[in-house]
Amino acid sequence: MLTRLPYTLLWILALPLVVLRLLWRGRRQPGYLKHLGERFGRYRMRAPVRVIWVHAVSVGETRAAEPLVRALLKRWPEHTVLLTHMTPTGRETSKALFNGDSRVLRCYLPYDLSCFAGAFLRHFRPQFGVIMETELWPNLLAACRRRSVPVILANARLSERSARRYARLPALSALTMGALSAIGAQTAADAARLSALGARRVMVTGNIKFDISPPENTKALASLFRARIGSRQVLLAASTRDGEEALLLDAFARLAPPEILLALVPRHPQRFDEVARLAAARGLALQRRSEDQPVAAQTRVWLGDSMGEMFAYYASADVALIGGSWLPFGGQNLIEACAVGTPVVVGPHTFNFAAVAEQAIATGAALRIETADAGVNAALELLKEARRRGDMAEAGLRFAAADRGATARTLELLEGVALRAPAAR
Repeated sequence: MLTRLPYTLLWILALPLVVLRLLWRGRRQPGYLKHLGERFGRYRMRAPVRVIWVHAVSVGETRAAEPLVRALLKRWPEHTVLLTHMTPTGRETSKALFNGDSRVLRCYLPYDLSCFAGAFLRHFRPQFGVIMETELWPNLLAACRRRSVPVILANARLSERSARRYARLPALSALTMGALSAIGAQTAADAARLSALGARRVMVTGNIKFDISPPENTKALASLFRARIGSRQVLLAASTRDGEEALLLDAFARLAPPEILLALVPRHPQRFDEVARLAAARGLALQRRSEDQPVAAQTRVWLGDSMGEMFAYYASADVALIGGSWLPFGGQNLIEACAVGTPVVVGPHTFNFAAVAEQAIATGAALRIETADAGVNAALELLKEARRRGDMAEAGLRFAAADRGATARTLELLEGVALRAPAAR
């Protein structure tokens, strides 16, 4: 408790600012103003009898959790899976992925104070918990340990940059890592960094994102997109972040011939209108996916203002520029593009997906280009080379298929934890 005391005091002092920030974000994204009580451990929904808790912060973690959630439902058919999130987009993504499945519930995880964490655990009484990737809350994990709720960290990744940040607070990091019952790491490098911080029972299980399959409607939706677009070649800028769109739009306006269409899909939906204004400021005619109309010949930018359709965007594109990698955000998952055979171009900043990006480049499925300007130019050159795109597409399909099986290995790790877990209280 003494180790966590400064951390807890900081949370108490920061809580009014956190609430103000939540209200401010709610002005741009109203979803933040819904279910406010859940962020303080107050829940209206009735808790099921047998609960498996899976925490997925936002969109990326939620999509990564999909194969594991389905495996959990199959392995423990008498249980309900409770998905917790921190963002409205994560919550909406889980609704889209598990639409109509009454055995999957969702809510917000409360802020990391012991009173809120305790209220969450008393209400739902999970048999065990799974935290996706790197979202570690010291007070929550301590509360789980006190109540004998085993928790594993699944699909765990820890970049060198993040490891250095954790290492600045060695006692708190060791205590937090030690509260986990087991860790399934994506790579041996991730496992080594986690172990160095005090984690125990760390296994390399691989990256669950390789097990994500395109939704059943992907082919039909991609065909609809192509029908809307017509015969034009499509350059996709996928999951772009704040600041990247301006760079990519500048390069596209200067370098791309009028017959090339830029499909631009921002990472965060609250930025759709802002990105539309960026295109207009550059004199680029724009249409929105939400208009559901044929793309006019004079349209230069097709704004992907929809949720849950990324596989279809990839499948309908000729080349994909991966967002988050052109400025130091750490990159985004490129496995989805490879899984549908779309050639990939990434920027220099892929530290959150370092192993995946390097493997994709090494296999010929992706190119790394150092600037956004040069990245757009490289993508436009690829559009002229059908044979090279075909080779990259084949390499991507092989790459995406080669490393599957992480879900099964994670489930095996979880079964050992579940056997030691007490019955629902």
